[in-house]
Amino acid sequence: MLLAVAMIWLIPPYAVRVVTAGAKTVPIADPAHTIVGDVGDPTAQAWLVGWGGHALTHGLRGLWDTNAFYPDKYGLALNDSLLGYAPAGLIGDGVVGAVLRYNILFVLAFALAFLGGYALLRQLGANKVAAAVAGAALAYAPWRYGHDGHLNILSTGGITLALAMLARGHGLSFTRGYLAERVRPGWAFAGWLVAAWQVSLGFGVGLGFVYVLAALCLITLMAWLIHRPRLSLRLIVGDLIGGLVFTAVTGYFAYAYQHVRELNPHVTRDWDYVAHFSPTLRGLLVAPQSSLPWGTLHSDARTALGGVPTEKVLLCGYALYLLAFAGLFLSRWSPVQRLLLLSGVVVGVLLALGTNGSIYRLLYLYVPGFDGSRTPGRLILWPTLCLAILAAGLVTHLYEAARRGAKPEWSVEAARLLTVPLLVLVLAEGLPDLHHPQTPAKPAAMALASAHAPIMVLPSDDGSDLNVLLWSTDGFPTMVNGAASYTTPNRQAIRDVMATFPSEPALDRLHQLGIRSVVLLRDRVHGTPYEPLLYIPDVPGITRHDVGPDVVYTIDTNTKNP
Repeated sequence: MLLAVAMIWLIPPYAVRVVTAGAKTVPIADPAHTIVGDVGDPTAQAWLVGWGGHALTHGLRGLWDTNAFYPDKYGLALNDSLLGYAPAGLIGDGVVGAVLRYNILFVLAFALAFLGGYALLRQLGANKVAAAVAGAALAYAPWRYGHDGHLNILSTGGITLALAMLARGHGLSFTRGYLAERVRPGWAFAGWLVAAWQVSLGFGVGLGFVYVLAALCLITLMAWLIHRPRLSLRLIVGDLIGGLVFTAVTGYFAYAYQHVRELNPHVTRDWDYVAHFSPTLRGLLVAPQSSLPWGTLHSDARTALGGVPTEKVLLCGYALYLLAFAGLFLSRWSPVQRLLLLSGVVVGVLLALGTNGSIYRLLYLYVPGFDGSRTPGRLILWPTLCLAILAAGLVTHLYEAARRGAKPEWSVEAARLLTVPLLVLVLAEGLPDLHHPQTPAKPAAMALASAHAPIMVLPSDDGSDLNVLLWSTDGFPTMVNGAASYTTPNRQAIRDVMATFPSEPALDRLHQLGIRSVVLLRDRVHGTPYEPLLYIPDVPGITRHDVGPDVVYTIDTNTKNP
């Protein structure tokens, strides 16, 4: 059922309008040749999933170096790795397989976010409708559609699902507190495994999760030291083994990202750079363009935010705000629990505001990992979670009150009549206006029969290389091209010198790297420094081949430029 509901998000926006307006039938986007969002970051993330599958088939040999970013090392750690999705990369191959599996994972990310939120609130003590409200708020919050090109940021379902499993395993809930008879060691162990899987997707949202989970463990330990309830041996063993697995996975990824920092000291973000991406408080009221209810209406508001609006739109949902606010006064949760949730909202918002908040600098200066992040707005996930829990407390209270106030034979119907519209309201505000552009076709010049690896595709910049990464899923040839949130000095130097190809410095650099082929994409070089390459005369040591509209220059690695 969840998958069927989530499939709505792959329907093109015009199809949604046609269905709702009863006009004419429009075919659903082709999921093998179109991609959700745009043809930028999603194409690179499709490559990431494909690379994970490719690495699995080769015993994880060369996992972190990848086929891209040559000759740089640990290129995979320049992005969130999405390694947890690697098993999906075993299904299908080539560009079509990469695009199709990406679209499927996009759908499942929303489904898992809904499922995780629902499971967590059911464990905390919310009724089914209230848990669905929370799941909908977490999965379809308007701010999430600002990241329709960032599967790593949308993949948050493992967080709430792990918390739900850990709470269930330890017999914890909001309404019952701790009950020893409800302890389920198996669920606790499974929760640690899901938490480890979530971290394996990357630190974009995983870093905050690691510290939140560590804080919850510390609070739980302090509570145990005060009350000393008896714990079963199976629970202790499950926690120890599961916790060790989680720590090992976190440490493994932390080592990889730390190694990149050592290789590229400038990968850390200075305070002024973080300020460029930091939202303001107004961002909490602004939705991204791909929000169906608010996208067009908030166009001017997004422009006023300046900088990078995608990272500054933080609208969790007006309906969610209202429900959470009412939940401070009417709720199934205790006053103390509501106060703690309100504190979580306030602290989370202040952190999400980055340099415009009062406490983010503490994370930046003293908490390992945060000085490498440029996008504090993504921490809005945590206020959204607290708001969703507050809203669920209100809906549960209303449901129970309606059942008590109605005649026994009408109690369930009355409760649903009062609360289900609230769920519909949250879902309606979470409707998307997603685009499904055609993925760029792979140039024939990149075929292994035409270009021999290692290769470099021109033009090379952070825009074009996103598509080149996708095309490389057909065989994964070693190549200089690659795009990430950080451009290493080495890669930028290669791009700069290649603008003078076939000059002596450029040929010398190609020989040093052992590059065998340079692929020139005719439809992308107009207006770039690479355009004159279309007309260069024959040069000793270079053989030119026209492959379709493009050009392949084969470099004789045994001949130095005179």
